[in-house]
Amino acid sequence: MGIHDRDYINSSRGMGSSNTRGNSTHHFARAPGWTVTTWLIVINVAIHVLAITIFASPTGIPLDGLLYKIGALSVFDAFQRLEVWRLITFQFLHDPTSLMHVLFNMFGMWVFGPMVEQFLGRRKYLAFYLVCGLSGGLLFTILTLIGVLDNGTHAQLIGASAGVFGVIVACAYVSPDSVIQLLFPPIPLKMRTFAYGYVTIALVSLLMGSRNAGGEAAHIGGAIAGYFFIRHSHFLSDFFDVFGDSRKSNGKRGSSKSKDNSKLSSRLKGAPYRPANATGPSESEIDRILKKVSQKGLASLNDKEKKALAEASKHED
Repeated sequence: MGIHDRDYINSSRGMGSSNTRGNSTHHFARAPGWTVTTWLIVINVAIHVLAITIFASPTGIPLDGLLYKIGALSVFDAFQRLEVWRLITFQFLHDPTSLMHVLFNMFGMWVFGPMVEQFLGRRKYLAFYLVCGLSGGLLFTILTLIGVLDNGTHAQLIGASAGVFGVIVACAYVSPDSVIQLLFPPIPLKMRTFAYGYVTIALVSLLMGSRNAGGEAAHIGGAIAGYFFIRHSHFLSDFFDVFGDSRKSNGKRGSSKSKDNSKLSSRLKGAPYRPANATGPSESEIDRILKKVSQKGLASLNDKEKKALAEASKHED
């Protein structure tokens, strides 16, 4: 069984987070280059700039600009007029009258996105983010239709916060005991406490009928999707199959799958898998190191343990 197939490393690794313990702060490395998180931030900012400049409203009504006309989500447009693409496009539009709307969402993406992206991988992470946003749009729609949201079918929903809420809830699963430092108030909180506390505030605001009840509905929808799909990420594999069948595999992938199955079979039968002619560290040593990573983070490893982990990785597949 490969390193990344172990249950404890999959359920609690937290690469990309900041983990504060006592007086020391450990920063886990972010993936180099342009990650999906980076692309999402750049695209959101670029669209916002275009929306308030080149495609700004000619009438002076903020949401009357071209991009909002074709991309904002409303029950009337998306479902009565069947413009279902709005369930995706609304996630890339932000309040043209408030710079803080896009800045706060992108800050949240920058802080929490890398952890989830490294856990899921690029393709699944992008699907995860879009599904969380889509789920936020669906809950907004449902609550509008049944009258919980008294805003009418023409009320518009915009913003990336549903997807960001899903990402934050995912972090509570990926690395629940990582500690983050809040800006306001300046106190440390465990990731799990922060995420579920944030969702609770959104839920209370929704139930109390806040001015942004529609936005809070989207936040809750994104959080629900994030909670489910981070635990069942295999459902995300077919998200982009409109561009091709992800289940098709060539001979090489089939061979790899067979080998993975043989590894799993040997582990279930009680025989630890070791590659032929392996000269690396023992299986029990790797298990010990990975458990340490899941509990204390990658930065807790000494040089010998890091070398052993790297050596073991060479023998995978």
